[in-house]
Amino acid sequence: MKHQDIMRMCLQNLLRRKSRTLLTLLGVLIGCCSIVIMVSIGMGTAEAQKKMLAEMGDLTIITVTPKNSGTKKEKLTDKTLKSLKAMDYVVAVTPKISLDDYDVTVKLFAGINDRYVADWSSVAGIDTNELEKMGYQQISGSEITRSGEMLAGEFVAYNFADTFRPEGSNMVDRWSGGFDDQGNPINVPDPYFDAGKTPIVLQIEANNKTIRRELQPKGILKEDNAKGAETSYGLVMGIGDLRDMLEQLQEPGKKDDGYKTVLVKVSDITKVAEVEKKIRQMNFSTSSMESIREPMEREARQKQMMLGGLGGISLFVAALGITNTMIMSISERTQEIGIMKSLGCYVRDIRILFLSEAGAIGLLGGIVGSIISMIIAVTINLISFGMPPTPEYLLAAIAGSESVTRICVVPPWLLLSAIVFSVAIGLGSGYYPANKAVQISALEAIKSN
Repeated sequence: MKHQDIMRMCLQNLLRRKSRTLLTLLGVLIGCCSIVIMVSIGMGTAEAQKKMLAEMGDLTIITVTPKNSGTKKEKLTDKTLKSLKAMDYVVAVTPKISLDDYDVTVKLFAGINDRYVADWSSVAGIDTNELEKMGYQQISGSEITRSGEMLAGEFVAYNFADTFRPEGSNMVDRWSGGFDDQGNPINVPDPYFDAGKTPIVLQIEANNKTIRRELQPKGILKEDNAKGAETSYGLVMGIGDLRDMLEQLQEPGKKDDGYKTVLVKVSDITKVAEVEKKIRQMNFSTSSMESIREPMEREARQKQMMLGGLGGISLFVAALGITNTMIMSISERTQEIGIMKSLGCYVRDIRILFLSEAGAIGLLGGIVGSIISMIIAVTINLISFGMPPTPEYLLAAIAGSESVTRICVVPPWLLLSAIVFSVAIGLGSGYYPANKAVQISALEAIKSN
């Protein structure tokens, strides 16, 4: 028999028993929908976890510190930095000095005759050549190129009080304009001066010594709490400048203990664990988002498997329905099978005919089930957004967006896999009935009523 003849007979046989075919198809459809929706919810949970981790910090940065215990304490020196830079998958390394880690008093001054004063601020020094690679972003200005330059935190200017004004009304409150629906301040008043253009004097006091240094602004950093408070209410300067100031405040004869913190940027999130292991082997302590990410990803995979298994039960029930339908079809078409054999129809053609009918049920159920699953997923996402189904939010519900978090994530490969799996279920369910059909004797089949 020709393939087109087999397909035509397949379609005719399915349409001949519309009710039975429809009910069997409905079982496959429900099973397909169950799997897609369940797995998509698991993937939505994983996506939400990734966004949460991304907000907590850069997933590819490892913080390296000396060990606080042990007989042999390794120091983070310039030699260590070279060793870290030479590691595979490491794209950037910078030491970081934060005045928050030292017992010092920090003040900032700006304006003529130190008119504006900030009694608290976070000040950090890093290798400014690695700023861009480490993920620091600037709102304005240019990069630091020489000693004595700095980048101001996005809101550091609001830390300053005007000494010419009375106490209690000498600072600009950037929260005074109210908030929008997302909790962001609106109608924010301008600070007393532009921290990205106004020189700022850094004053550090410790051990009955005071060091002052005027820093020239090169621009303003974008707030990134994962990097540190200095990007919000502080300053970032060259690590050499800050180290020189701290050395001048040290008591005579005190040994150099090296850097307290080193940041290591890895090329890919999947390599973080490997790089961390190598650094620990160097007898240093490490911390990164990997310790949080890996358990969360494992939990998300377990949820996906559990939810997918629940959906698979529905598809298994649908497979039993297909098998039952095909067996009943064989018992009703025994004489037809005998006539086909008598006319010289090949056994393989009879097998292909019954497998085609079972596969067609799986294919139609998978396609329709995938379409309905997509509609349900998009509807759930739109409801969770609490927004009208505008084109913008409709696209976000389908493809995702940084501004929203989807409950159901349905990538194209999931829909394709559901269709292929449904066809496989149909073919598998039809294999036994098809073999049973070809084993029927032609003579006995013709004689049967």
